[in-house]
Amino acid sequence: MIRVQLPAQLRTLARAPDEVTLPVQREATQRSVLDALEACYPMLRGTIRDHISQQRRPFLRVFACGKDLSQEPPDAPLPDSVASGAEPLLIVGSVAGG
Repeated sequence: MIRVQLPAQLRTLARAPDEVTLPVQREATQRSVLDALEACYPMLRGTIRDHISQQRRPFLRVFACGKDLSQEPPDAPLPDSVASGAEPLLIVGSVAGG
């Protein structure tokens, strides 16, 4: 089971708690976790990743174990502590403006 923390706007849309626990059927990667998240919360489809390209939206970042994983390939394995459920995968909305 993978733990995922969602930003407030996605929690509201999904009517989900701050942290959700997801079963991931294959290796824990950003892609497999987001696939599981969208399967459990279909209303999130298209909010984290583009519907067609499946690329992460520019104003969302992915963190785990104190590291920004946003630029990692989507099929790169997540850290062992995330795969084991010891640490959560954080989806964070970027702050922009002037």
